[in-house]
Amino acid sequence: MKKLISSFFGAIVFYTIIPVSDFFPLEFNKIARWLPYIGILLGCFLALIAKFFTLIDIPSLTKAVLIVCCWIFLTGGLHLDGVMDTADGLGVQNPEKRLEVMRDSNSGAFGVMAGIMVIALKIASISEINHYLWISLIITASYARWGQLMAIALYPYVRKEGKGVFLKENLNLPIDVIFSSLFMIILIITQYFFLNQTLTVISLTLLISIIISLFMGWWFNKQLGGHTGDTYGATVEWSEALILCALTVLNH
Repeated sequence: MKKLISSFFGAIVFYTIIPVSDFFPLEFNKIARWLPYIGILLGCFLALIAKFFTLIDIPSLTKAVLIVCCWIFLTGGLHLDGVMDTADGLGVQNPEKRLEVMRDSNSGAFGVMAGIMVIALKIASISEINHYLWISLIITASYARWGQLMAIALYPYVRKEGKGVFLKENLNLPIDVIFSSLFMIILIITQYFFLNQTLTVISLTLLISIIISLFMGWWFNKQLGGHTGDTYGATVEWSEALILCALTVLNH
């Protein structure tokens, strides 16, 4: 149990800037299994922030901008950086040079454009979700990170070294995927028993979120023949943006 808690704290430290107690030593070897739960944690923080902005009557567009800024801040820009590096790499016509370009920490035109698109989609979507915004944020953050977990599990890692190598090497299949996927039950119970959402809405939310998250991991794998740490981050960000767009239809 102590190692399990240490692993969860390690995941928080690795994927967010949220401070954790030093009572338990940090364990990083198996942090990927916690990805959807880190999403739930982030979503809860964002939900509280959204509720506060609503209470002080901040206009919807301004509130959406502030929520997205807090979102980036809480993750330390980790995944957004992956979006920009991945876009710069995929913008190169020669596939053999894509990984080399993605290593460059300087952002190019394609990276900047991709970053702007992701941020714009999130802001526009959040400003349009009039009902159940708090659960929409939790759903979005958790399913997008589940998509990252599936990308780690299903596809090869194309570099011999990098931040994402240990995530792939230490994933225990299929146990970790099954454990991580249990978060869906938590969200479905919340939607049905606490929010009284219809089975149709719950089913559509589940289906759309799964399809988008799996599709993004598959698409980046198709472009590069595998994944890198940058594409893991890009999978999260693009999944979040597209899931939020879909949720505007269900919760506007």
